[in-house]
Amino acid sequence: MAEQHMIPGRFGVVGNPIKHSLSPVIHAAFADQIGQTIDYQRHHVDLDAFESWVDAFFDQGGRGLNITLPFKTRAFDLACDTSDRARVAGAANFLCRNVDGRICADNTDGTGLIRDMRGSAGWSLTNARILVLGAGGAVKGVVSSLLAERPQCLFVANRTAERATALTEDWRDQDVPVEGGGYNDIGSEAWDLIINGTSTGLSGEMPNLPAFLALAPACRCYDMAYGSEPTPFMAWSTDHGVDDVRDGLGMLVEQAAESFYLWLGQRPQTRPVIDSLRALKSAPL
Repeated sequence: MAEQHMIPGRFGVVGNPIKHSLSPVIHAAFADQIGQTIDYQRHHVDLDAFESWVDAFFDQGGRGLNITLPFKTRAFDLACDTSDRARVAGAANFLCRNVDGRICADNTDGTGLIRDMRGSAGWSLTNARILVLGAGGAVKGVVSSLLAERPQCLFVANRTAERATALTEDWRDQDVPVEGGGYNDIGSEAWDLIINGTSTGLSGEMPNLPAFLALAPACRCYDMAYGSEPTPFMAWSTDHGVDDVRDGLGMLVEQAAESFYLWLGQRPQTRPVIDSLRALKSAPL
């Protein structure tokens, strides 16, 4: 086997918490596809130290960062240059430093979500009634991509109604009707797709959904979180008769592939990585 060369520079994923992240495994697999290795690490950063930590990372030879909860909006705010995807979302999960020393932000979450839904799951979102739970940076990053699929309508529901309403303001002029509110504002019409974009899955909790929430006969449910076991939202979906329920592992791999491409100009294969991670999750301890 030929000797593998290290990709120049340091990379990583930043969050709080972060120990659950599979990003280092994913990027190592991507690098292996092109016969190289990569220095990609998890970084737990204190809530009050994010901006200074990012500056120090790039000053000390850092080349690229992925950003996860709860720093996506702050990553967008600190960047000097932002992509259209990041500006529309008002949040970033990707940072790099250009040749002029300026920090650049992008958002690959929406691309990752749609590629997983359309490619891996084979779902069509056209004319679907879509309900999105949560109003944080993760949801901000995917709304535009969901609307580009031309659904019938999209409703963002959050525990704090005002946050959901504020988030949807930027999309009120779209051809697709977009509204936001609290869980009790969801309405009684049936939904074709429900996406959990809250962080409840990471803590083993469930969004406080109303009893009147209606699901279409062919409803599909997607949790943007992932773990070794089905999340409470996924269990709720199955209990309510949903046959096609997916977690966010595919989205994670797809958004990582987009980041890898932006950093290195190489687009990795995602299917082998998703399959290997699925097998790892189902393997007995």
